[in-house]
Amino acid sequence: MVLGALASRPAMVLWTLLGLALLWQVKRLVDYTCTVREHGKTCVSWFGPVPKVTIADPGVTREVMSNKFGHFEKLQFPTLTRLLAGGVAVYEGEKWVKHRRILNPAFHVEKLKLMMPAFSACCEELVSRWIESLGSDGCCEVDVCPEFQTLTGDVISRTAFGSSYLEGRRIFELQSVQADRIVAEVKKMFIPGYMSLPTKKNRLMHQTNNEIESILRGLIEKRMQAMQQGESTKDDLLGLMLESNMRETDDKGQPILGMTIEEVIEECKLFYFAGSETTSVLLTWTMIVLAMHPEWQGRAREEVLGLFAKNKPEYDGFSKLKTVTMILYEVLRLYPPAVAFMRKTYKEIEIGSITYPAGVIIELPVLLIHHDPDIWGSDVHEFKPERFADGIAKASKDPGAFLPFGWGPRICIGQNFALLEAKMALCMILQHFEFELGPTYSHVPHNQKMLRPMHGAQIKLRAI
Repeated sequence: MVLGALASRPAMVLWTLLGLALLWQVKRLVDYTCTVREHGKTCVSWFGPVPKVTIADPGVTREVMSNKFGHFEKLQFPTLTRLLAGGVAVYEGEKWVKHRRILNPAFHVEKLKLMMPAFSACCEELVSRWIESLGSDGCCEVDVCPEFQTLTGDVISRTAFGSSYLEGRRIFELQSVQADRIVAEVKKMFIPGYMSLPTKKNRLMHQTNNEIESILRGLIEKRMQAMQQGESTKDDLLGLMLESNMRETDDKGQPILGMTIEEVIEECKLFYFAGSETTSVLLTWTMIVLAMHPEWQGRAREEVLGLFAKNKPEYDGFSKLKTVTMILYEVLRLYPPAVAFMRKTYKEIEIGSITYPAGVIIELPVLLIHHDPDIWGSDVHEFKPERFADGIAKASKDPGAFLPFGWGPRICIGQNFALLEAKMALCMILQHFEFELGPTYSHVPHNQKMLRPMHGAQIKLRAI
């Protein structure tokens, strides 16, 4: 079958933008799900004038994301990339290979261990702030959405820039404001020439981007100068990245600078968006589902206290957190931060029994794959962490159906960073609090930048 044979099926228009997890949807998630349910796991819609095929099949998803023969490329949105973040998430070909090679050492598990004190310090500040908010009855109610955004912003500021934490914190604040502005304006960005108009919002977005890049340039140049003068490399992401960058050599073995300062700036901007958004959303949903399921909250707390008591959690104990790990995996299955990944056919290719010409957008709906009863069973919509008791590969009928961080060579480079941070935060919260849903909480998952609760996450905390 060729693509044209599918074109007669009713189409939905679903505006979607994706960098790595840079994805927004204007249509409601329920419409998205119903369309695929009505028209099948392979169905056609339109992205403006471009055909878009949604394929809710994990095997095909892995084939596309593995991209062994170079038939697929990521969608490019230059305006978004310029104003928010570019870097390794959007590069292709040799440039992607070079950047990934330079960045990999910074995210090696041995390097992540060195960041544990920063994780711990930021989580201690969160717990202390919540303790100070407790009333005379030992309880308080907080919206954990902004709380976790603050936490993960602090973590990425400390782990990315170390002693330059205050400048890092300012970058995070600016990036957060920038992301909100882009979400508000995203549909207009498709109007040719719109971003060149001297509107107030456009000027603000460009000014914000200039300020972010100016701060980053100063930090990078200062750090590079110190390294060139013989100062030791600091164990933060910027230092590790620059050290790896300065080790690059040409084909004759001569040292070269792997990335320009402008490219390093883009990678730093990406640290902020990817490094804070994913983990804050994961922690938010984890608090919600554990508030809904006190028996699992109790089991997780028992495990944490059994390993660490009320002492500071340590890296070596994290590998023994079986219950906590199962919970985090099940939350990522039910509420994947990015609901879909998108690729574009670079050349004609046959996928399954369908031949796709060049220029077709392929949408890989992680949310639908994670909620497919044919893969996960009739209890697919239930919170059942025990499905991961024997690991990811045995959690479903398809060992590769769990895709919260993507798949293949472009799998999220920061997934271990995100999971370590989430484990640290969850352990310290469980050590100090019991919690339940606040009376005003309304369960409405909503996709804005990432999948998050539409009306916040009001949680009632009780000190223990």
